[in-house]
Amino acid sequence: MFRALRAHARVRLLTAGALFFISPASWSQPQLAPSAPLSLAAAFETAWALQPPAASRVSRLDAALAAQRAAASWTAGPPTAGLTARTDRVGSNAGEREYDIGISAPLWLPGERERAARLADTQLSAVDVRLAAARLRLSAALRDAWWSWQRAEAEHALAVDRLESARRLNTDVLKRHRAGEVSRADLFQAEGTVAQAEVALADAASGRASARQALAALVGMRLDVTAQQAPVRSEPEPVDATPSLALEETHPALAELAVLSEQSRRVADLAASQRRANPEVVVATVAARGASGESYSNSIVLGVRVPFGAGPRAQARIASARADADELSAQLGLERARVLADIEGSRSRLQAVREQLVAAERRASLAREVRGFFERSFRLGESDLPTRLRVELEAVEAERQATRARVAVATAVSALRQALGLLPE
Repeated sequence: MFRALRAHARVRLLTAGALFFISPASWSQPQLAPSAPLSLAAAFETAWALQPPAASRVSRLDAALAAQRAAASWTAGPPTAGLTARTDRVGSNAGEREYDIGISAPLWLPGERERAARLADTQLSAVDVRLAAARLRLSAALRDAWWSWQRAEAEHALAVDRLESARRLNTDVLKRHRAGEVSRADLFQAEGTVAQAEVALADAASGRASARQALAALVGMRLDVTAQQAPVRSEPEPVDATPSLALEETHPALAELAVLSEQSRRVADLAASQRRANPEVVVATVAARGASGESYSNSIVLGVRVPFGAGPRAQARIASARADADELSAQLGLERARVLADIEGSRSRLQAVREQLVAAERRASLAREVRGFFERSFRLGESDLPTRLRVELEAVEAERQATRARVAVATAVSALRQALGLLPE
């Protein structure tokens, strides 16, 4: 039965490895060299380079700068040239002729130019603010994938250690069974421990492959982490985790809502000044004759076209812009409350997991000492195999708990930095 269980575990382990290496993501993505361990900051920059906001930044800046130049121009729009011809005898050179060549340009409405300039300035400042908020949203997704991967790597390393320990114990029991010191039932128990460790390793390998693929989907490269079994490296803890009074200026998510709210107010102000279409000034020259053979007389035409008010159409634009501004302002208040609660919750969780880590490391240290004592005792024949297996399982569980606590502390520090609006380092 134990041999069948061990064979089943080997099949699961080989299947998990095969699924990873034959998956399209494993061969279609560039591979990270084992000599260059991937850090969280490097993974973030690599992932950000693939994001649409990063690719569109230059175009958005060009659009905002163009809006500034448009607001600085003398006219509200491009000038228009026109040409008209008039005659009283079509198809004949006889009779009257009149040619009108002119140019017209729209004029700014009162206050429109200044408000358009303020809106363009806000749009320009919003480009980098919105990019910072997009980077923070990406960092949240990347941090989740990163620490899930770190946790899976730690679980896999523990499973490997557990299997090696079980195999060493099984080898010792096998030698003693051949020497007639232990029964065949004890040998079966040792082989069952090895099979159980192989099953746990297969599960850990599957979880590691899944976590690795989730991270690779964000980073855009296949991860080769066979040499990356270093201890978990936490991000630097924030020096001051107290929210500042100017949180709307320092936190990217709040800064984005603040600038979008300001932009909506600028749009509403501009719409309020555009209650009618722009008036136009017209400058034209007219060449005319009374009959065939007469010389043309030239004249200059100066004119202004003043449109009527837009009425309900303008009111609809103004109301819509003000509604957007009010909605974003209310959303900013809710987001600020959420960010403050998230910061406070992250600080509390960090303190709690630190206390758990102290207790878990103390338990793991004691369990290692007890395991060493019973390992020597078992070799000398002073303790039986069930006690040796129980102590071994307790030591493995204590080490797993300590490892999870270390990852939990690093994750909590990362979550606190995320709540404060800080990017990965």
